[in-house]
Amino acid sequence: MSPPQIRILIVDDHAVVQQGLIAIIDEESDMTVVGQAQNGIEAIALFRQTQPDVTLMDLRMPEMGGVEAITALCDEFDTARIIVLTTYDGDEDIYRGLRAGAKGYLLKDSKPSELRTAIRTVHGGQQYIPPHVGAKLVQRLNNPELTDRELEVLKLVAQGLSNLEISSALTISESTVKSNINRILSKLGAKDRTQATIIALKRGLTSS
Repeated sequence: MSPPQIRILIVDDHAVVQQGLIAIIDEESDMTVVGQAQNGIEAIALFRQTQPDVTLMDLRMPEMGGVEAITALCDEFDTARIIVLTTYDGDEDIYRGLRAGAKGYLLKDSKPSELRTAIRTVHGGQQYIPPHVGAKLVQRLNNPELTDRELEVLKLVAQGLSNLEISSALTISESTVKSNINRILSKLGAKDRTQATIIALKRGLTSS
């Protein structure tokens, strides 16, 4: 008698990615796809309906992104086993995905064999975090935390706004903007705004 199949929900806003994942999963006798969603809102509705064993979740999608969906699902279902499957490996993306409750983190360019291993590992109740992802997570945990206000300022700095424009956009004084920028530079170990922007983009800090 064959073992029960691992029931999988795929959440990704790209049809080509969904079809590729289905093809990989369908090759395995112990796995089956029970649903496909294109954003976080659809994912929550389908999760309630299908109660999957493992969910593959993209991070950046329209209407509701992956982190928000993971947070909502893990709040509602203690048994939610979610693997982030994304093109992004900035340490902030990794941190936010795992902090929200994901049990695994994989990049979309991973080999099919690694995807299958990750699914079986997470289904078995363990975490699946590849070494390079783990290294970036450790790096993120060792970095000083930026406050919400500092993140707001940093995003506007990355968009090329001046201190005056930032103070106007956030309705705070120019001196407050300057002190925020000084703290941001210190926390990121950056010598100027340009370097801070490069670090922020690399780490995924400016993604919402």
